[in-house]
Amino acid sequence: MSAITSVNQGFYADFSNVRPSGLVLNRRGRLARSLVVLSLAIVLGSIVSAKAGAGTDAAPAVTTSFITVTVAPGETVWSLATRMTSDRGDVRSLVSEIISVNSLASVDLSAGQKVRIPLK
Repeated sequence: MSAITSVNQGFYADFSNVRPSGLVLNRRGRLARSLVVLSLAIVLGSIVSAKAGAGTDAAPAVTTSFITVTVAPGETVWSLATRMTSDRGDVRSLVSEIISVNSLASVDLSAGQKVRIPLK
């Protein structure tokens, strides 16, 4: 009988140098052990980081007043923003706010569509 007997992939029993467990990890076994430990560390780290950020807001909510406008034929977000700013501010920032508040895909609007416009 040989001194080394195959037990399982990644492990072998070395009876000439017996350890308390009787098993010695070869290269594949050490790699598997390292990957398991690394995976558990990543999972634990993601759980801890998720718990650390729970309940915090990225930015405090700002209460804004809105007016609701019914869109006339041919109007766009740009024309509404231009009409609402009237030399008081930047039209581009109002266009951006209107698009984000109404979750619009583009600046084109349909006649009869209701659009919320933030007031400053």
